Amino acid sequence: MIAKDPALDRRIWMLAWPLLLSNITAPLLGLVDTAVVGHLDSPVYLAAVALGSNVFMFLYFSFNFLRMGTTGFTSQARGAGEATLVVLLRALLLSTLVGSALILLRPLLSDVALWLLGGSDEVQGLAREYIGIRILGAPAALGNFALIGFAIGLHRTSVPLKMTVLMHSSNVLLDVLLVQVWHFDVRGVAVASAVSEYLGLAGGLFWLRREIFGAAWRALPVGALKQVAPMLQLLAVNRDIFIRSLTLLTVFFFFTAQGARLGDTVLAANAVLITFLLLLSNTLDGFANAAEALVGDATGRRDRRALDAAVAGTGKWTLIIAAAALLAFVAGGGPLIRLLTDLPGVRDTATTYLPWMLLLPLTASAGFWLDGVFVGATLARQMRNTMMVATALFFPVWWLTSGWGNHGLWLAMNLFMASRGVLMGWVWYRISAWAE
Repeated sequence: MIAKDPALDRRIWMLAWPLLLSNITAPLLGLVDTAVVGHLDSPVYLAAVALGSNVFMFLYFSFNFLRMGTTGFTSQARGAGEATLVVLLRALLLSTLVGSALILLRPLLSDVALWLLGGSDEVQGLAREYIGIRILGAPAALGNFALIGFAIGLHRTSVPLKMTVLMHSSNVLLDVLLVQVWHFDVRGVAVASAVSEYLGLAGGLFWLRREIFGAAWRALPVGALKQVAPMLQLLAVNRDIFIRSLTLLTVFFFFTAQGARLGDTVLAANAVLITFLLLLSNTLDGFANAAEALVGDATGRRDRRALDAAVAGTGKWTLIIAAAALLAFVAGGGPLIRLLTDLPGVRDTATTYLPWMLLLPLTASAGFWLDGVFVGATLARQMRNTMMVATALFFPVWWLTSGWGNHGLWLAMNLFMASRGVLMGWVWYRISAWAE
């Protein structure tokens, strides 16, 4: 029985709600780009932006370790009463180096990505222009990951929300001006996205100015950035989270590819149903981020009671939100499918496989929550290993049930999600028992 702690519950919600709003509004950026080019006089523009956006979705998700690693180290430094600014400076240095490397490698990245994604020569040509322009925003996009991670680690979760609002609003304005008014087609969309990343970075630096400049800067330990060991530790954590993210992306890309082999209607229906998973993950990520901040703070202070309370408190709210999501999916699953598509065949197929989606709040929620716990405790190696084991289980399950068609594919996905939660829960239990 989890003891009631109103003060902790309020703290969790104060941390979670700005991140919850930020996560839910994040997909709006892609919707705006789609809506703007979707009204041009040829479908090739929409296809080109769709290809280019997928490239950056994969690319930036792969480097999301900059956000996670920065959150864990910042929250632990905060709890231990150590300088937090040096954590941010190391992350910003790493994001600048990686972002600059991506710009230099953009011809190779474009060639490989477009070879994998396909498309007509005209669409690929436009997508290549889009990628070539938008990649110029990579240092800012990765720098934003570092700033957001730093803000969460400091429990300043309103900052990521402000940054998201600034980026989205500026992107909308620039999209309309560059595409609808000045007719720059996909180039305008790419410029708008890249510029909005830099505006978000400027906004983050402004809203975190007290934590970065002034007294914090003057108190920065001399030679802190020259210390090799902390930088190697950051690189090791980021490496493990990077591998974990690539493994997760592999499962989702394989899932999409197998759906495509079952036909266009199944592929489209699965894309509709994945929206349910995105809604669930974006909602629960707010509480996972709260877990990152609270667990990291308690770990830095070496306060076992606060650590256990943070894990139990965020776990309780994850369970409550998962139950609410299950009820919402049961009541609103059919209407949401009808909202997302008006094609009768896709609607009927999505409705057939909807029961598998109803299981996801039960099978996936623990994994999302424990991601936050592990990030706060900087258990990146354990995150990587459990993800790899869960992935190793996914493929045999899919192969054994491949005769069931899409039902087997969704069974494998649910078991993959459930195994992540079970494995991470077992690892956390073992670590907690050893620490006693």
